[in-house]
Amino acid sequence: MQQEEFETLVKDLCQKETLPEVLEALKASEEQEVVDAAVSLTGQFQLAEIDNEKRIYHVFTQENDDGEEEEYVEWVMNDGDEMLKFVAWFFYIMFEIKHKDTYQVVGRTYLQQKRG
Repeated sequence: MQQEEFETLVKDLCQKETLPEVLEALKASEEQEVVDAAVSLTGQFQLAEIDNEKRIYHVFTQENDDGEEEEYVEWVMNDGDEMLKFVAWFFYIMFEIKHKDTYQVVGRTYLQQKRG
């Protein structure tokens, strides 16, 4: 994907209001790699209420060192967060594009969360 196409896609995705809308837009992309990545994530998100926040998690299974399937859970964003957070996560996880590069497309600065 060319830089200009990436920028156009990111800007379009950030206009969506929900994670399902973003995934559908990704599946409709002209870039087959993007479509395949979006399809591979379908059905892998769950909403959970923790500390009075509705959090969206990526839930997936992966083979561990012993060759056994193990379930992993990764916090992606909170329900109600702007879609840029998910878009940046998607392009980092699937294509190793840094969060700051995705945020930069829409004129924003990525602030990495402090680990506590």
